[in-house]
Amino acid sequence: MDEDFRNLSEYGICEFSEIIVFLKNMSRLAAEPPTRSLSVMVQTSSSLLNAANIPLEMRDSSTVNDMRQLLLGRKMLPYDDYIFIHKQRIMRDNCSLRWHGVENGDYLYVFKGTVN
Repeated sequence: MDEDFRNLSEYGICEFSEIIVFLKNMSRLAAEPPTRSLSVMVQTSSSLLNAANIPLEMRDSSTVNDMRQLLLGRKMLPYDDYIFIHKQRIMRDNCSLRWHGVENGDYLYVFKGTVN
């Protein structure tokens, strides 16, 4: 316990010392709720597939990029740049549906374009 409250100088660490750090990952399973299945509706813009409604079943742990790849793989979207919108907010490709607050039955909107 005393080790937790010592100063670096007590270990002989001074200016120009090299420190090797090992980062230990804590199990996130206890902190995060279990994943669940979501039924969402992806609605395209009128200029893209004539405002089609595409029902999807995804895990809430799936990322926006996972959803994009699923839609492209099923040939429901042509290969191009898209923006996904949930509750008037642009969705980030590398973030999960849970992170975006997507709930069962929500609508996600897809528009052609990119964001810088």
